[in-house]
Amino acid sequence: MVPDMKLSAAIDNAMPELVAIRRDLHAHPELGLEETRTSAFIARHLEELGYEVATGIAKTGVVGTLRNGTGSRSIGIRADIDALPIQEETGVAYASTKPGLMHACGHDGHTAMLLGAARALAERRNFDGTIHLIFQPAEENAGGAKIMVDEGLFDRFPCDAVFALHNEPNLPFGQFALREGPIMAAVDEARITVHGRGGHGAEPQATADPIVCGASIVMALQTIVARNIHPMDPSVVTVGAFHAGSASNIIPERAEIVVGIRSFDPAVRDELERRIRMIAEAQASSFGMRATVDYERSYDATINHKAETDFLREAAIRFAGADKVVDLARPFMGSEDFAYMLKERPGSYFFLGSRVTGEEKSLHHPGYDFNDDLLPIGAAFWTELAEAYLARR
Repeated sequence: MVPDMKLSAAIDNAMPELVAIRRDLHAHPELGLEETRTSAFIARHLEELGYEVATGIAKTGVVGTLRNGTGSRSIGIRADIDALPIQEETGVAYASTKPGLMHACGHDGHTAMLLGAARALAERRNFDGTIHLIFQPAEENAGGAKIMVDEGLFDRFPCDAVFALHNEPNLPFGQFALREGPIMAAVDEARITVHGRGGHGAEPQATADPIVCGASIVMALQTIVARNIHPMDPSVVTVGAFHAGSASNIIPERAEIVVGIRSFDPAVRDELERRIRMIAEAQASSFGMRATVDYERSYDATINHKAETDFLREAAIRFAGADKVVDLARPFMGSEDFAYMLKERPGSYFFLGSRVTGEEKSLHHPGYDFNDDLLPIGAAFWTELAEAYLARR
């Protein structure tokens, strides 16, 4: 490993600015497709650095383009920019100024790292081709990546490859965790409504109790992964909510069950939906009731491409050393809408560890805060990755 000392010095000198950017974004969180201040902030920084700036993609998305030399190759690097509907409990001086909203997933840090890389790339001009920095809205809720793609992201900004990262408090600080193939799961949601016949709790024989029926559905759902899915195909069926009734002496008219479903293989995804529908409807019928299933498919599985993952691995080893780079034995069961960019263009997604003490709060926790010491690592790595991909030939 031969570190780029000039780049390291430049990033270190920019550290106060990176921290200021990250904490400003942290103090002003915005939900998906509402990131108007955030996108204006990003666009202003990119314009000051001499980038061609396009705004309004997927409503609040921003793309900064930098060209150099005569090369025809191009690379895209994506950062997500949205926050979450969580009340912050960090107690930091730069805490969210918006009640009920916070950057609890580190997208403020992802954005700051890519803006740091934007500065280094513009100042160094050590590449031959085109760099597109993609600041994507609504990763958390509305599938901003898919909206950008559907609005012609890669028609307007052609990319030979695209890359993205996510900070991960459960991995050691500075560790690069990657894998070829599936790295994050597809996610779906089923809302099952059991339609019964309410009445007095003292006369259950005169009712059709949706709570008892719903309980049997919950138990039966647990057999799907254990008995219908091959043991080597990772999948999850989780009942996350059961809503029914209001008092001990009232049997309600209906019960609602909310189910989260995770998978990787498209055939497994189809089978999970088929079995959930079958179990809900058949169990309800056996109780003399009716069940309706509202099944919504959300993000697809995030599938990394081999060539780009190999390139990413080599770049990470050059940057951080082989001891800091691991190939994940198993994918994460969480989900990520970068999947839609990877369906359109080859690329790779990886995790960058941020754990130092082991006491760090997990993502989406009200006490979580991005580790600012990760900023120069991410900014420098994005710079080196882009320069390596667009190396002068």
